[in-house]
Amino acid sequence: MEARTETPIDMPVEERGSTSSRIGRSVRQSLVILIGFLVVCGFIYPLFIFGIGQALFNHKAEGSLIVQNGRLAGSSLIGQPFTDPKYFWPRPSATVGVPYNGAASGGSNLGPTNPDLLNAIRDRISALRVADPEAVGPIPVDLVTASASGLDPDISPAAAEYQVSRVAKARGLDSATVRSLVAKYTRGRQLGFLGEPRVNVLELNLALDALGK
Repeated sequence: MEARTETPIDMPVEERGSTSSRIGRSVRQSLVILIGFLVVCGFIYPLFIFGIGQALFNHKAEGSLIVQNGRLAGSSLIGQPFTDPKYFWPRPSATVGVPYNGAASGGSNLGPTNPDLLNAIRDRISALRVADPEAVGPIPVDLVTASASGLDPDISPAAAEYQVSRVAKARGLDSATVRSLVAKYTRGRQLGFLGEPRVNVLELNLALDALGK
């Protein structure tokens, strides 16, 4: 005789009710867990981290903004275009729209043999030579090539040293004074071994303006 499989319709009323009750409890538990994680991960945790940032790292949490004489000068984390000979020039930017566009961070994506990249580098070399014809040494690579982010606020100590003479002449200062400022705003490797020494261009240029020349 063929075995008969019991269907939910054939189940006793009490057993069907018990199954529905278990399903209802599972749904309620799932909803409670979902709402709990939503509250914890979507509200409590972000507010907790925001509070820690504001309390312990307020300057960094607000964007590492630099204010001078009551005026917002910029952020120490994002480069700015400087083309006047009396200022140190930053690393070039290849961001879309305008240079150092924080809303469109990125590089040019041009390969090393791309004619557009080679022409851009030649133009940058020419601009540096025109700004300081007496600087005949090799130009540091970070002064003629953009970074992957296009937002670099720093240059290498070598790139700063290359510009010392030009900036000093443009401001009527001696090179030793300018060089001492470069040394003051040169940061070493993080934790002594991460990254490379670097000079923050905005901070250095603001310090030069503070000299009044």
